[in-house]
Amino acid sequence: MSKFVVAALYRFVRLDDFEDLQKPIHDHMVKFGVCGSLLLASEGINGTVSGSRDGIDKLLSYLREDPRLRSLEVKESFAFEAPFKRTRVRLKKEIVTMGVEGIDPNDSVGTYVDPRDWNKLISDPEVTLIDTRNDYEVAIGTFEGAVNPETQSFRQFPSFVDDELDPQKHRKIAMFCTGGIRCEKSTAFLRKKGFEEVYHLKGGILKYLEEVPKEESKWEVDCFVFDKRVSVGHNLQLGEHVMCYGCGWPVAPEEQHETSFVPGVQCPHCADQITEEQRTRFTERQRQIEQERAKPEV
Repeated sequence: MSKFVVAALYRFVRLDDFEDLQKPIHDHMVKFGVCGSLLLASEGINGTVSGSRDGIDKLLSYLREDPRLRSLEVKESFAFEAPFKRTRVRLKKEIVTMGVEGIDPNDSVGTYVDPRDWNKLISDPEVTLIDTRNDYEVAIGTFEGAVNPETQSFRQFPSFVDDELDPQKHRKIAMFCTGGIRCEKSTAFLRKKGFEEVYHLKGGILKYLEEVPKEESKWEVDCFVFDKRVSVGHNLQLGEHVMCYGCGWPVAPEEQHETSFVPGVQCPHCADQITEEQRTRFTERQRQIEQERAKPEV
């Protein structure tokens, strides 16, 4: 059995007192031995945390004591090593930053599609399938035939919609993201822009990889996750990608064999872009990490 439970959670709900929730939630995370990061805003809560089975269960129970958070959307996976080292609860303007005023998934949102029904939907030739994630996430894996908006941040997604999509031309749109939260906002945004048939994958890619057998899957390669694991595959098994400390880009297995890849220092994506000062600093940091790892456990 894996030692750590990893829980990705969110809930769009009005939290006018979100600033007052920061310290109590942080204190309970520490009390229950839970690490990771949670975001609080007036529109709700979002984040990924990890800990023991008991610790995660206690944190979720505590959060759900607030009637507004009883319907928390939670997706769990597992890890053999601690994915996070710190415990943080941060205050934000949005729990997923789109930068467009007046987008509220509680007012209007796309049609949820269960993972088991997703293949049928995206096989429809009239459906335009869109990956709402950013470039570095799409680089690891996506659904076959999906459109890549080529964004560096979710703030750029509205511009992609304005430039590339037309309600009259794109009659059926299906969208997906890692855990479902970005699609809550992106589908709400499209509905507001006049798109009528808008669908999104309930529970996101993670739920699809958990529920849909590999032999039936239309997912290609791995799914990027925002923690130390870097990526997961079908059945949420640990993927083979690693993170480049130099640029933050995920490095594929075949790229890890290239001479330009130096663990903790650089990868093929940034080897010719980082400065010598950065290379020296990253090398020393990696040396200290390896030295620490070599120490016997007490």
